[in-house]
Amino acid sequence: MNLQYLKEYLKKALPITVPVALGIAVVGGLFAGYTIWRITSLSGEVDRLTLELASTTAVLSEKTDLLTKNLSDLDQKIVGVSHSVVSTDQAVQSRIGGFEEKVGEISGTVNTLEKLSKTDPELLQKYSKVYFLNEHYVPERLTEISSEYLYSDRSPGQIHEKVWPYLEKLLVEAKVEGVKIYVKSAYRSFGEQGSLKSSYKVTYGVGSANQFSADQGYSEHQLGTTVDFITTGLGGDPEGFEKTSSYQWLLNNASKYGFILSYYEGNPYYAFEPWHWRYVGVELATFLQSENKHFYDFEQREIDTYLVNIFD
Repeated sequence: MNLQYLKEYLKKALPITVPVALGIAVVGGLFAGYTIWRITSLSGEVDRLTLELASTTAVLSEKTDLLTKNLSDLDQKIVGVSHSVVSTDQAVQSRIGGFEEKVGEISGTVNTLEKLSKTDPELLQKYSKVYFLNEHYVPERLTEISSEYLYSDRSPGQIHEKVWPYLEKLLVEAKVEGVKIYVKSAYRSFGEQGSLKSSYKVTYGVGSANQFSADQGYSEHQLGTTVDFITTGLGGDPEGFEKTSSYQWLLNNASKYGFILSYYEGNPYYAFEPWHWRYVGVELATFLQSENKHFYDFEQREIDTYLVNIFD
C-alpha cells in the first residue's frame, strides 16, 4: 500500500472511528465505575456478614460453653447416681447375704433337729451302773452278723443294722492285714442279760460276777451296738485277749470304724475287759483316740453332742 492511498483511507475512516472510540471510552468508563461501585458494595456486604458471623460465633461459643458445663454437671450427677446405686446394691447384697446366712443357719438347725428326732437317744447313754435300760427296750432294727465273722456257728449274733457296715469294715480290714478277729457275742436282750448274770453268780459267786458282768438293764449289749471280740488260740475264752496281736490292732484301728474300748484298765465300773468294744460313731471315737480319753470320763451332756453324727 502506497502513502497516498493511506492518506485517502484515513480521511474517509476518521470521522467514523473517533465517535466509535469515544463511545467505547464512555462505555468502558461506565463499566469501570459500575465495577468499582459493585466492589465497594460487596466489600460492605462482606464487612456486614463478617460482623454478623462474629456475633453468631460469639453466641454459639457461649451456648457451647453452657452446654459443655451442663454436660459436665450431668456427668457428675450420673457418677453420683452410679455410686449411690452401687452403694445401694452393696447394701442390698449385704442384707441378702446376711439373710441367706440366717436361712442357712436355720436350715442347718432344722436338719440337725430332724436327724436327732430320727436317732435313738439311748445309743450314747452311759449304762454301766449309771443309767437303766428297761426290759422293753429293743434296737430299732437288728441284722445278722455274717457267719464268716462269728467265732462259733452255734452262737449266732445280731447287731444294730446301722452299726453293721462299720463292724463289717473293721473285720474285713483286720482280715486283709492278716489279723484274726471274730465276734464271740453281740446283742443281748434284757432277759438274756439277766440269765447270763444269774449263771455267772452261780459259777463265780455274786461278788465276783458283779465285777465283770452287768445286771440286766445296765448292759451295753442290749443297745445292739456292742460286741465281744475273740481270736484263735484262746480256747474260746476271752481271758488273755489283751496279750494278742488282735487286741493291739483294735487299740490302733478300732476308732477308725467308730468303736471304743468301754472298760479299760482302772475304769471305775467293771474289771478290765479288753474284748468289750462299743460303737459310738467315728467322730467321737476318733476324738477320744486322739485325746487319749475314755467314753465314761465325759459328762453325758458332752457325749450327747455327738449323737447327731453317730452314723455319719
